[in-house]
Amino acid sequence: MQFLVSVLDDKTNSATPEEMTAITAFNERIIADGNWVFAGGLAAPSAATVVDNRAGEAIFTDGPYLESKEYIAGLWIMQADDLDAARDLVTEASKVCNRRLEVRPFL
Repeated sequence: MQFLVSVLDDKTNSATPEEMTAITAFNERIIADGNWVFAGGLAAPSAATVVDNRAGEAIFTDGPYLESKEYIAGLWIMQADDLDAARDLVTEASKVCNRRLEVRPFL
């Protein structure tokens, strides 16, 4: 199974050097263990563009689709046998990156 792990924060690129060292070590371990699929940080919501082409003519709106104090500042896509195994990985990841995380399975 694959899982989207969203890193929740109120700013982007906010990890300290110590946190980045811990995140890199965690990523290297989950790569070696076969749990890593992809990871990356995201630009601030102000850099987003919402695209709506439901009516057949694309409408582009600058900025996020929703205003919020916290947003998805980064993500992992992880592979695990089941939700319990994913929760174990995400529990460790939350400690490593010092952020709240949301985990959701792909359908």
